[in-house]
Amino acid sequence: MCGIVGYTGADAAQGILIEGLTRLEYRGYDSAGVAIEQDGALQVVCRKGKVSGLVHTLSHFDFAGTCGIGHTRWATHGRPSEANAHPHTSCAGDIAVVHNGIIENFAELREELAARGHAFKSDTDTEVVAHLVEEAYADVGDLQAAVAHAAGRLIGAYGLAVVCAYEPGVIIVTRKDSPIVVGRGERGSYVASDIIAMIDATRDVVVLADGQVARLTPDAIAFFDEAGRPLDPPVTHVDWDLDVAEKGGYPDFMLKEIHEQPRVIRDTLAGRLSAGALEIDELDLSPEELDLIDRVYVIACGTSYHAGLIAKNLIEAWARIPCEVEVASEFRYRNPIITPTTLVVAVSQSGETADTLAAIRDARVKGAKVFGITNVVGSPVARESDGVIYTKANKEIAVASTKSFLGQVVSLTLLAMLLAQAKGKLKTSQVRLLFRELADTAEQVERILADDAAIQEAALACKDASSALFIGRGMGAAVSYEGALKLKEISYLHAEAYAAGEMKHGPIALVDEGFPVIAIATKSPVYDKVVSNLQEAKARGAMVVAVATEGDEDIRAHADHVIYIPKVRDAFSAITASVPLQLFARAIAVARGCDVDQPRNLAKSVTVE
Repeated sequence: MCGIVGYTGADAAQGILIEGLTRLEYRGYDSAGVAIEQDGALQVVCRKGKVSGLVHTLSHFDFAGTCGIGHTRWATHGRPSEANAHPHTSCAGDIAVVHNGIIENFAELREELAARGHAFKSDTDTEVVAHLVEEAYADVGDLQAAVAHAAGRLIGAYGLAVVCAYEPGVIIVTRKDSPIVVGRGERGSYVASDIIAMIDATRDVVVLADGQVARLTPDAIAFFDEAGRPLDPPVTHVDWDLDVAEKGGYPDFMLKEIHEQPRVIRDTLAGRLSAGALEIDELDLSPEELDLIDRVYVIACGTSYHAGLIAKNLIEAWARIPCEVEVASEFRYRNPIITPTTLVVAVSQSGETADTLAAIRDARVKGAKVFGITNVVGSPVARESDGVIYTKANKEIAVASTKSFLGQVVSLTLLAMLLAQAKGKLKTSQVRLLFRELADTAEQVERILADDAAIQEAALACKDASSALFIGRGMGAAVSYEGALKLKEISYLHAEAYAAGEMKHGPIALVDEGFPVIAIATKSPVYDKVVSNLQEAKARGAMVVAVATEGDEDIRAHADHVIYIPKVRDAFSAITASVPLQLFARAIAVARGCDVDQPRNLAKSVTVE
């Protein structure tokens, strides 16, 4: 889960690589490095830590070379260090490689290469690629053929960009299960693991498919299939602007993205209702096929998993279909019951989550229909699904997902309505009413964002705690899981979440004087039950923070801090109730001096198991 950038053209590569790496730092920030062709050799500079450290070091150099590759790393094999930073080089230093993914058979390859005299300088899996290319190049004398040979020896996931001192101006790129995009600008050719790194240069890119190879030169890009035959792949036009990657006056990307959520709701719903009926043409299933669906699995990880828990409530309530939500990494290693009438819904913000991709492939082999929900056009999840809903969140930079999560919830809500519509469980008038109320949540979120004073007050009261407990029932339970995750991710304050009824079955033992208990206590069919659980916590000295429905004055008797949100149908309460918890987690993180955009040990996309 690393960032790759490369450039070959008419301009000095150093500044272009640094700018690209800065935009890709959300993908990893344990170390960073570049390899630039200079005076017939490769100049490699790496530094531990964020890209800013690399920028400082490079300020002492003035490389004029016009071809190079760069990398920002999230550590997998080998701890964060300068030695383990990419690019990695061959023994002679004349070949350099950057890599996103994981090489599963690296240990045996390393042993084999070492036995033939190769000396390794790092603990990474990636370094074996540099030595494999080096060996092949000595035999064939052609970088493209050497990279293809090396890739044929690899087991695992990889996006690779390779340069060689003996082929100036050439970058060879290939991939398997790891994103790579390439594009031509007026001043040269570009490669990156995310479109955002090249958006200034071009809006027209090619998303490489597995096994495809691209040969970048200053004047052109040529494409080849796995066998080396020329290709003419489709071009994707990117229509979003660079300002999605800039803070726009906010102190951090996370706050900016939280405030973008009303727009995400509106954009995700745009064009989805026609003559009172839902239309999701991308699903590529007829109403008759949808009616045959008798089981749904939602497979996801992390925040996306919590969106799936919300979807389970809606699918079962509206469509009356059994729905199971599975952690993708577990789904692939058991033997789930899958038939041709099973729908598997894969949810991934990045569209490249390794566990989710593996689960998709397993489900398809077993005959299921697979539907993807992702934020990234052309991503592996999108390509490998039978249909896809794009969440219209645009680029999300902060590592902790906010607007993508809400986009997922809205998309899954649409899917639940569509299934219910196809099965005749919801009438046209009901669909129209629900859709209108769902659309209204955009304005309700705006109201929440307009006044965060109560949230800030509650956060300051909790910032010095060492642990916290989130509770709720029904929809509130699912929201609680997401709230606890957000707090852990960005503030490093330990938090757990439970269905509120589970309090007395163990978690209440944690509660003592001043212990924070954050409760989703909105007006719902289980409101009285939640209040009862709050009384249990309060009787043991807990400091209770309640997210409650506007107008509910009674809740003040059971809570130290109350955060009010607009009244909505319980089915849509997860959308509105999630927003104050995002702001709450961010406020605590800021108060504790944490980097809310780049929390330690995390990266935006998880492309390894």
